[in-house]
Amino acid sequence: MRVLLLNCILTSEKLMLTTQFIARSALALSAVLASQPLFAADTLADSAALEVGAGSKVQMIRLSAQKNWDTAWFESNGTHLSGYWDANIAQWRGNAYHNVPGVHENLTVINLTPVFRYEASNKQGWYGEGGIGVSLFSKLYNNDDKRLSTAFQFGDHIGAGYVFANKWEVGAKLQHYSNGGIKHPNSGVNWFVLKVARPF
Repeated sequence: MRVLLLNCILTSEKLMLTTQFIARSALALSAVLASQPLFAADTLADSAALEVGAGSKVQMIRLSAQKNWDTAWFESNGTHLSGYWDANIAQWRGNAYHNVPGVHENLTVINLTPVFRYEASNKQGWYGEGGIGVSLFSKLYNNDDKRLSTAFQFGDHIGAGYVFANKWEVGAKLQHYSNGGIKHPNSGVNWFVLKVARPF
């Protein structure tokens, strides 16, 4: 009975931490978007995004800031290739720690990724993008039957989305994390991610 009670307390505390992280993330994104004039003068970032993702028995919420490269390669028929830097911090919650269903693993992931984007010259409408970046995990990932044996990982993605006339952006991406074979085990972790973003 004591073990059951302890497990209930630990589970509720972990759920509360995740709920608090989501609430704080949404509040932080709101504050960032509300301070657009402040960031517009800053060269460090020119947009912000909130992302949510799901993988095999794992969920994620992520806050990011982007810096547009302000370049246009291969201009043709009102389109071009451009890109941006994406810096983000994410909270992952696994639901099968050490491959035990119902046992949770929480970890934080920091990412930096150069992203190439094929888009319209006016930066509105449909776009496609892809990038490969570097990530640092707060601890080793061991969830479901997936294990990553290093805190350093590569994160690559391909995605597509739409930018509205009011500059709000929605997108979806497929993302993969692995260490590129630096050390084994290296099962890799795959994600489906949804994104909402707004430039300053």
